[in-house]
Amino acid sequence: MPKDAPRRWDRRMQQRLAHGEAAALGELYDRFASLVHGLAHRVLGDTSAADRITREVFGHVWENPDAYDPRQGPLRSWIATLAHQRAVHRLRQTESAALARGGAGTEEDLERKVRRASAAARADYIVTAMPTPLRAALELAYFQRRDYRQTAADLGVTEDEARRRLRLGLQLLSTAHDTGPPPAAHPHDTPSGPGATL
Repeated sequence: MPKDAPRRWDRRMQQRLAHGEAAALGELYDRFASLVHGLAHRVLGDTSAADRITREVFGHVWENPDAYDPRQGPLRSWIATLAHQRAVHRLRQTESAALARGGAGTEEDLERKVRRASAAARADYIVTAMPTPLRAALELAYFQRRDYRQTAADLGVTEDEARRRLRLGLQLLSTAHDTGPPPAAHPHDTPSGPGATL
């Protein structure tokens, strides 16, 4: 697949949405609903709240397709950012309401909870969005407890390449605690670097 193919798909999808093509919304939903729901659920820990965020995000995309700027990054990253922002906003609302009702905790506890949930959601997004070679190396190293030599053998690459993939994957994951939207790392990109932030 040509390197620019995902961006062309993004631009074409935006045009179809701008023309009110309902089939385009369905296609977009099929492609990204699990991403949006997963991010929202990671932040909120509640399936029905994640369902509402998912509906809100796709409603916003349908009503505001021109809000997406292809020059700023992939459509996937824009949608993930919308989901992340809405879920964090919802978490702040519900936790602030609980504090106002005399619930346990303080404003500092609320901020810590928001930061933890936000970082966890960003880490999930980073792993799912990173190029497949990096994700495969990390999964072998951390979930199956393989060292870099075993990872290299399992992937059929040199030990140097296994180390490089692990290093790049960890560089991407290290941004999970950054503030702001998730970094753009399209799964169709080649693993040439840690990716740019939106």
